[in-house]
Amino acid sequence: MSLMPSNPLRDVAWEIENLADSEGWDQAPSLYALVETARLRSDEPALARELGLDEDSDEDGYTAVAQDELPADRDFEDFVAEIVWPPQVHGTAAVLERLMLPPEAEAALPDDQTDLLSYVAEHPDRQEVRITVAVTRDGGAHCVLRLRGVDEVAEGPDLVPGLVSMLRQTLTD
Repeated sequence: MSLMPSNPLRDVAWEIENLADSEGWDQAPSLYALVETARLRSDEPALARELGLDEDSDEDGYTAVAQDELPADRDFEDFVAEIVWPPQVHGTAAVLERLMLPPEAEAALPDDQTDLLSYVAEHPDRQEVRITVAVTRDGGAHCVLRLRGVDEVAEGPDLVPGLVSMLRQTLTD
């Protein structure tokens, strides 16, 4: 696990990852709106109280507001591609689980989507990974990756560039 300097985006990404970790594996993807805590407290005091935000809450930080359960009959990527967050949402975050293969397995990846899914699912060296990505309108990003069954976590701004880019698209005005 690489330790990076603390900042509001990293902190909220870890808060979301810790929540996902407490819920265990085999969870559906989840999506969050990231709002500036100070703005939330001033613009939506009732919601801030409901979320447990008080005078001791980090005024410079972000509050993650979980969105309703995502549609089970749609791919996460297709669903997220249709989202456009309103201006008061400063960022967004997502948590999803995927299968990952080692780099040496890439040479044998089939072109056909159905064959690809089967290849990955049946590959003996596959690993399950939980991906937490948080992005902001100002271009910030933080990713946290946790491998299932391994007590190590990786973090950084660009560990999952495709998901970072996809989430950033939801923040365009």
